Amino acid sequence: MTDESEAVDQAVEAGVRLLARREHASSELRLKLMQRGYADDVIRQALAQLIDRDYLSDQRFVEVFLRHRCEQGYGPIRLVADMQARGVDDAIYRPFLDALEVDWIALARDQKRRRFGPGKPPNRKEWARQGRFLAGRGFTAEQVYTVLGEEDDLSD
Repeated sequence: MTDESEAVDQAVEAGVRLLARREHASSELRLKLMQRGYADDVIRQALAQLIDRDYLSDQRFVEVFLRHRCEQGYGPIRLVADMQARGVDDAIYRPFLDALEVDWIALARDQKRRRFGPGKPPNRKEWARQGRFLAGRGFTAEQVYTVLGEEDDLSD
């Protein structure tokens, strides 16, 4: 066995250990293997083997990640930012994001209620505070205005 093939095998093993903990995007795994000191060519071969064995899948990562982040109460802007931060290509995550059957208004309303309780904000300062919170969670301005403009606690 040559030194390069041994390095590839070691990189594959390291990748499998990382993937055993949680799904990773291929760009995340590439970065982690680089941090462990593997050469670019070795990483490229290791990632190809992991993809061939179906251990590594960007589509599976995106599906699991987006579903999990929705369950955590994050909005569409935050989900897109998270995908971009992880180096996932727009062509991979956009179809999954569009296919999510999420009522963003209801999700934003739920996050607002959990944090601040039901009803409209009593004043401008509180309205701005709640708006910043929802915007930070990744909801659009339209979603924030809709939720904060509601008079009463609407039943879902």
